[in-house]
Amino acid sequence: MMTILGIPTQALFGQLLLGLINGAFYAMLSLGLALIFGLLNIINFSHGALYMMGAFVAWLALNFLGLGYWGALIAAPLVVAVIGIIIERTMLCRLYKLDHLYGLLLTFGLALIIEGLFREGYGVSGQPYAVPPALAGGWNLGFMFLPIYRGWVVVASLVLCLGTWYAIEKTKLGAYLRAGTENPTLVQAFGINVPLMITLTYGFGVALAAIAGVLAAPIYQVSPKMGSDLIIVVFAVVVIGGMGSIMGSILTGYMLGIVEGLTKVFYPEAASTVIFMVMVVVLLIKPAGLFGKGA
Repeated sequence: MMTILGIPTQALFGQLLLGLINGAFYAMLSLGLALIFGLLNIINFSHGALYMMGAFVAWLALNFLGLGYWGALIAAPLVVAVIGIIIERTMLCRLYKLDHLYGLLLTFGLALIIEGLFREGYGVSGQPYAVPPALAGGWNLGFMFLPIYRGWVVVASLVLCLGTWYAIEKTKLGAYLRAGTENPTLVQAFGINVPLMITLTYGFGVALAAIAGVLAAPIYQVSPKMGSDLIIVVFAVVVIGGMGSIMGSILTGYMLGIVEGLTKVFYPEAASTVIFMVMVVVLLIKPAGLFGKGA
């Protein structure tokens, strides 16, 4: 059996794939967080709960409505986006001119409420969600076995993340969004409905979390705790990449997923803390993050 640095190649590439998959979810979730913070100045601690809600909407749709995986990829983001829009219009819109701490506390409370409701209804044990038949099986690449579904998750995440970055940074709509957050009065003078634009931005941000939840459902069990287990790591990714930096969140998400995967191979004891160690080092050198303003 071939080895690299004394590690069997199958084990090494298997952990790299696992790290890349984790990085795909880190990137999608941190992208939504960065989008909401960068454009709305809200630290959305309920993001993990909405990610979990997306997975549960897919599971409920399959078991009670017979809606398969591909339908859930459309339905779950729409359902969670509507819930997010209601949250933004009834609660978050009152906090935009206040300190970030108020938004953090409100969304943290919402996360606890949402998770508590699902725990009450479905317990803490996970619910299985089958891989769609079209993406079942895998490819033997010689040096490793690549499950088709995991490859799909990585590709879908890349397309989604890069598409969002392009829309925000390179299109007229993205320019309106950025201008609307910096000088809403001026943008409204051109006849643009800034409050509606901000509301839809929040809805899109949480829809990204819901899509990640649907993608995660066949890999991890659908559980009320799946969001709370992930959100702290995702916040660390956002801080490392730079609060509000969209490309920073994408690149940092994938990078840290791979770093975490390699750490599990060479020094497993540090795998659960390596991302936080990287965060400490980055903040000591660049307090604004790797790609943040002022970095």
